[in-house]
Amino acid sequence: MLRFADPQFLILLLVIPPMVWWYIRKQRRGASMRFSNLGLVKNLSKTPTSRWRHALFALRMLALAMLIVAFARPQSGSTSEEVTTEGIDIVLSIDVSSSMLAEDFKPRNRIEAAKLVAENFIEGRRNDRIGMVVFSALGFTQCPLTLDYGVLLNLLKEVKTGIIEDGTAIGLGVATAVSRLKDSKAKSKVLILLTDGRNNRGEIDPLTAARIAQAFNVRLYTVGVGSRGDALYPVDDPFFGKRYVRMPVDIDEDMLREMARITNGKYFRATDRESLQKIFAEIDQLEKTKIEVKQFTRYKELFVYWLALGLGVLVLEIVLTNTRFRKIP
Repeated sequence: MLRFADPQFLILLLVIPPMVWWYIRKQRRGASMRFSNLGLVKNLSKTPTSRWRHALFALRMLALAMLIVAFARPQSGSTSEEVTTEGIDIVLSIDVSSSMLAEDFKPRNRIEAAKLVAENFIEGRRNDRIGMVVFSALGFTQCPLTLDYGVLLNLLKEVKTGIIEDGTAIGLGVATAVSRLKDSKAKSKVLILLTDGRNNRGEIDPLTAARIAQAFNVRLYTVGVGSRGDALYPVDDPFFGKRYVRMPVDIDEDMLREMARITNGKYFRATDRESLQKIFAEIDQLEKTKIEVKQFTRYKELFVYWLALGLGVLVLEIVLTNTRFRKIP
């Protein structure tokens, strides 16, 4: 980044073109001299010195231009930024019970659709620590809070049903996530819970878990995952292999809504993959990280170099004028 501290001096550069014009005109007019025999003069060959006589004027103009630029005080600047962020700690708590295999989120089942949308959500965050908890009959931490989104995304790909005893322990899913957030010093602590059923396992009641979250200032966004009415569930038949049966979608929306209310959060219902994407987009907007950027520019004076070059060229012109290109009266 280059700038001039006193750019008004650059106007003086306008005097150089008239001086060049005046010099050229003067050379074309030539000079008159009386001589007894012009034949002797015409036979004289030009010396190398005479061919370079105009270089003196060019050096003088170059020195003048450099000195004018030096008076304008050129400066080079380097810009740096000071970024201040108010980070958010977020934990995703994902239901991995067998009912998440229901294929009402075409072309994927619920668990795969949830993973895909969660992946897009993670990739869209900046400067936030994100962790992940999975639960069915039990709850455990799949990934602690981290800024290494690459590791988190790899662990997200490994999430599947059947890794824990079957069941739906929503209270444990929330409590496990809160245990990861309770000691956080972040400005905002957020828990996103995805489930498709009712609490039927675990020692902790979901509403009790929500009050624990409230005590640690954790905001809870609950998401009910599942279409309305019936959904196709895959069943492994020992005789006919894999087949599908229709089962009613049973989500305890009243409980999920109350859990969100207790923590000043919000409840969402996702009936297909598109609506799930919109829900995560809304949460992303609700929990935006505040970033303040201050720019600092440091300038370094360059006029010394231009002044030295200008004086150097001027001295060279004076030396050549009085030595190599010296005129004899």
